[in-house]
Amino acid sequence: MKKQLGWVVGAFLFCLSLGLPFRLSTAQVTSATPSLVIIGGSLRYDNDEVFNKMIELAGGPGAKIAVFPTASGNPVKNGQQVVDAFNRYGADAMLIPIGVKNIDVDYKVAVNDPALIAQVKSAKGIYFIGGDQARITQALYTETGDRTPMLDAIWQVLDQGGMIGGSSAGAAIMSTTMFKNSVDVLSTMKVGVKEGDSIDKGLGFIGADVFIDQHFLTRGRFARALVAMQAKDYKLGIGVDENTALVVFPTTGEVDVIGYKGALVLDLAEAKTDAAVTQFNLQNAKLTYLDRGDQFNLKTKAVTFHPDKLNDLKVDTNDPSYEPYFTEEIFTADILENTAVVDLMGNLIDNSHPEAIGLAFTQATDVPEPDLGFEFKFYKQSDSLGYYTGTFGGEDYSVENIHLDVTPIQMGKPLYQKL
Repeated sequence: MKKQLGWVVGAFLFCLSLGLPFRLSTAQVTSATPSLVIIGGSLRYDNDEVFNKMIELAGGPGAKIAVFPTASGNPVKNGQQVVDAFNRYGADAMLIPIGVKNIDVDYKVAVNDPALIAQVKSAKGIYFIGGDQARITQALYTETGDRTPMLDAIWQVLDQGGMIGGSSAGAAIMSTTMFKNSVDVLSTMKVGVKEGDSIDKGLGFIGADVFIDQHFLTRGRFARALVAMQAKDYKLGIGVDENTALVVFPTTGEVDVIGYKGALVLDLAEAKTDAAVTQFNLQNAKLTYLDRGDQFNLKTKAVTFHPDKLNDLKVDTNDPSYEPYFTEEIFTADILENTAVVDLMGNLIDNSHPEAIGLAFTQATDVPEPDLGFEFKFYKQSDSLGYYTGTFGGEDYSVENIHLDVTPIQMGKPLYQKL
């Protein structure tokens, strides 16, 4: 305990001497703190930051981690690859043979097997690999929607201070509501979500108040998350991108972003909708982009940006001395394309123009309401703020509180004509 206290004091004085913010992670205070590592999918086996963090939170080198390949269509092969990756990083990982597809084990028997349940209870970490999240809930809930003994065992690991991690499908299950079927984003905006079909009950490790989604920036899924959040009355959601993780401490609400890219916070606490308009619409949602190294608190909504950004360029449109870097108007014809939303947010926060427009539409005819599109108007308000740094080797922005209105629009036919 004296060593731990000495470390805390030393770290505090070091940060104070450099003028940096000091936040003591709950994981550094006690090893009995429940934690989640929510990965947006496509976790590369060379992502040592994410793998080492999961092992650290599960107790350090030699940590016992139970790997669930349940979501996979090839659970033994793909699950063993993940086990091997954990073990290369120093864990003591084991494959839990519970799968719905292509496995010679009846999952309905396995989730009630006392020996297998005891094996899971002995672990300090749980990890769900990617695939189809509906397979996870199919296996771990009973036909009446209750917890199986195996799911009780998983919750026991978490409640006793363990770590639960998951990638892609393993991230989707973290909230109480999850997308069940991966209908494309634009179609979701047009037809909405349906309980038991496009959305369903998740495992809810993060609690009832936060919606989680994955592959978020790469696949433009922020828009479908808005639809689900509105339908289920979530006021707060976070989507995490590929090869990137949210490290969440549910008891305190603390969130760290680690890995390759970042995460997008969706705040609907002050958002409204026009009930007279039958199509999806939304006014005054707030979006915050957290880059790797940034921190967020689910309870207070406080943002702490990476020290490199705090020591570099603050982008505050309320500051009389602020000189925007960008001066051209921003318009994108496909706001749902790869990273388009965060690229736009970084440009807008450092732009002389107060708003930006993005569209979502298709000219395909074999889709629901082919002429229906959506306008996304992003705009700055007095609470909008950004930070920039080039110390990571690129042009990296973190952006807080960009406001968003989504309005249905009628697309013209044809969209264009040859000259």
